[in-house]
Formats: sequence, C-alpha cells, structure tokens
Amino acid sequence: MVSKKHKEVASQALYRAENICKQEGIKLTKLRQTVLKLVWKEPGYVKAYDLLDKLKKIDPSAKPPTIYRSLDFLIEHGFIHKLQSLNAFIGCSHPHEHKECYFLICDNCQKIEECCSKKILKVVESTSNQNKFALNQVTLEISGRCQNCLH
Repeated sequence: MVSKKHKEVASQALYRAENICKQEGIKLTKLRQTVLKLVWKEPGYVKAYDLLDKLKKIDPSAKPPTIYRSLDFLIEHGFIHKLQSLNAFIGCSHPHEHKECYFLICDNCQKIEECCSKKILKVVESTSNQNKFALNQVTLEISGRCQNCLH
C-alpha cells in the first residue's frame, strides 16, 4: 500500500522533473512521463519487466526496448536511480540536487531509504584518486534490517 507521504513526494518529484525538463530544453515525452509515474507508483523498487507489464496495459505494443530507453533517459537526467544489486529502479525525490546518494536496503521488507552524504563521496573520490582510478559512476547500496524489522 502506498502511503499518503509517498504520494506527496511522488507528486513533487514529477512536478520537479517536468520543470527541470522545461528549463533545460529536455523532452519529457508522454512515454517517459508515463514510465516515471509508473516507477513512482511503487512504494519501493520496481523491476524493468514489471514496468513493461504495467506499460502494456496502457500501450499493448510496448516492447522491452521501449521501457529501457525511457529508463535510461530518466537515469541520465537524475529522475530515477538504478539499484544495481537488485537490478531495479526507484524514483529520486530530489533530482539534480545531488550526486552523492547511497541506499539502505532492508533485506526483510525491501524498504529502501535514499540518503545523501558529501563525506562518503569525498572518501570514494580520494580513494579513487590515490589509486589513479577514473570514476564513471558511484553506486553504494547497503543491505541490512530496517528499524521496523529489527523489532
């Protein structure tokens, strides 16, 4: 079940995505907007083929490349995140405001918290520089148990 707070955050994120696209002259096509809404309809993460199944209810001709192109666009512009360990996607509640996010993923209930810390990114960048390693992308996913599942 999707909470009222999740719906509010989703609505704000969709509004921000539309504004960012207008300001930057980026095309947020109807399909991309639909995929973004489908990602946000989930209270947690969603897999690409689950999104495709939902999209096919709206557009029966939708195929895997359709969904993957939209997901790539949404990731590229910071509107969603890809959770590498789960091969899944989650909406970003504050697009374009950061690049130093990491995720706490509950192994039990699959709740996901997006957290931000410039300190973590600085440590990763420093370690990368010390090892003469050029970063392309930093994805930090920490699995464990959330407070609710600990009790």
